[in-house]
Amino acid sequence: MYAVLVTGGKQYKVSEGDVIYVEKINADVDSTVEIDNVLAVSKEDGKLVVGKSELESAKVSAKVLAQGKNKKIVVFKYKRKKDYRKKQGHRQPYTKLQIEKIDA
Repeated sequence: MYAVLVTGGKQYKVSEGDVIYVEKINADVDSTVEIDNVLAVSKEDGKLVVGKSELESAKVSAKVLAQGKNKKIVVFKYKRKKDYRKKQGHRQPYTKLQIEKIDA
């Protein structure tokens, strides 16, 4: 059984027990979050359920394992012959989730 969910503007295909990294969610570590924006659910009998009316009550429960930041990326802007150089760094925050239960 798997589900396709949306969080942070991205779509993830998850099943129970999966560990995923998503855009930062404001939740404490070891707390449980429910994601109700579900696009599709695969049932145990192999049928795929898609559609807004069928999935209004679908939820995915996940446990927050960690909050952190990704590796630093360097943003370097440069214009030749103009003595213009600008260097910036960025670390994107993330939330590490473990999928516990898919309710459909």
